[in-house]
Amino acid sequence: MSNRAPIRSVTRREFTAGVVSSAVLGTASRSRILSASESARTAADGEANVIVDANFPGGNILVERIENRHVYLRPDLRDTEGWWFYWYFRVRGQPGTEWHFHFTNKDVFTCRGPAAKIGGEPWRWLGRHTVDGTTLSFAFPVDVEEARFCLAIPYLEEDLRRFLERFRDEPCLQVRDHSLTRKGRRTERLHFGCLSRPPVHRVLLTCRHHACEMMANWVLEGLIEAVLTGPHAAWFCDNVEFAAVPFMDKDGVEEGDQGKNRRPHDHNRDYLDEPIYPSVRALKEFVPGWSNGLLRVALDLHCPYIRGARDEEIFLVGSPDKGIQGEIDRLSQILESEAREPLPYRSRNNIPFGVGWNTEEKPRMFSRWASSLEGIRLAATLEFPYACAGKAVVDPAAGRSFGFQLAAALREYLASLP
Repeated sequence: MSNRAPIRSVTRREFTAGVVSSAVLGTASRSRILSASESARTAADGEANVIVDANFPGGNILVERIENRHVYLRPDLRDTEGWWFYWYFRVRGQPGTEWHFHFTNKDVFTCRGPAAKIGGEPWRWLGRHTVDGTTLSFAFPVDVEEARFCLAIPYLEEDLRRFLERFRDEPCLQVRDHSLTRKGRRTERLHFGCLSRPPVHRVLLTCRHHACEMMANWVLEGLIEAVLTGPHAAWFCDNVEFAAVPFMDKDGVEEGDQGKNRRPHDHNRDYLDEPIYPSVRALKEFVPGWSNGLLRVALDLHCPYIRGARDEEIFLVGSPDKGIQGEIDRLSQILESEAREPLPYRSRNNIPFGVGWNTEEKPRMFSRWASSLEGIRLAATLEFPYACAGKAVVDPAAGRSFGFQLAAALREYLASLP
C-alpha cells in the first residue's frame, strides 16, 4: 500500500493555465516549475555581443569557448552512461552575421540537419546543406535578435498545454494526475474516448521514457485528435477508453536531459519489483486495477537512433512472446494499409526479436511488463524517426498525420477482436 498523499484530478482549465497549487499536488509547499538546464553554462563573446545558452525548458548544451564567430560546444550528457546526441541551445545578439557552431565530440545532426526557430518563425528543418561534418553554419537575418537550434523539433509541457486548450470543453477527454516527479513536477495522464460508461476495450499509451525522444509526442497528438474528432470518433467514444502518459520522464523532458541510458538505469528499464522512478511506480500501481481485464493494447512510443537505415523508418519492435508477436504482425498489416502518405509504414522494417539490439528477454521494459497484464493482446514499442521516414520529411504535421492513421489501424484491429 502506498504511503503517498492522495493526488486528485485537476481540471483541463487548471492544467492549461499552468498553475497547480500545493493542495492540488498534495505537497507541503507550492511547486515551482524549474528552468531547464539551470546549471548549464552561458557563454558570451564581448566583442560580438552574443550569448549562447540553454537556460530554458528543454535546453541542453555545454559551451566550451567562442572565438571570432566560431562557437565550440557539445551536448551535456549529465548522468548518461556513455554518449548520446540530444542538444538544444539559444543564440542572442547576432543579427546580420554568420556564425559557425562546432560540435567537438561527434556528429549530432539528423538526415535533415538541425531544426531551428529563427525569431518568431515556426520550427523548421534547416537542411543538410547547413552542416559540414560536425559544424553548423548559419547566417542570421538582420532583423533577428534570437534564434534556437535543436536536434529535432522540441515538444515540452507548454506544447501539450497548447494542444489540450483546443479541447478544454471536450467531454471525452480528461486530464488527471498520474504522479509527482522527484523534483516536484506534475506528471499528467490523459484519459480520452469512452469515459461516460464502461468501455468494451482499453488501450494504454506512453511517451518519453527517454526524455530526448520528442517526435513521438506529435504522433500522440494526432492519435488523440483522431479519437476525439476523426471519422471514427463516435465509435471510439462508444467503445474504447485510452489512457496516455505523454511524459514518463517529465523532469528529464523539462530539464533537457538525454534520458536514454540514464544511470543507474533509465525509465524504460525500471519495470522492476521496486521501481525507482515515481511515474513508473505509479503506472504499475494504476494499470492493473484500471484495466479490469479490458486492456487489449499497450504501445510505448519512442524515437530510435539519430540516423541510419532502420532508424530512418517507422517500425515496431518484436516480442519474444509468440502470441503477442502474432498480434503485432496483425496490427502491422492493418497499419501498412493505412499509413502510406505522407509517412510510409512498412512492416518489413519491423525488428524481430533476436535481431540486432532486440535481444533482451528480461521483463524490465514497459512492453515486457505490459505483456503480462490481464486481457492484453498486443504490447509493443513503436519507433518513430526524428527527421526522415524513408525519403519523406518527418515534422509535426507529418507526425500528427501518422497519429491519425495509427488510430484508424487501432480501430480496425480492436473492432476485429472477439
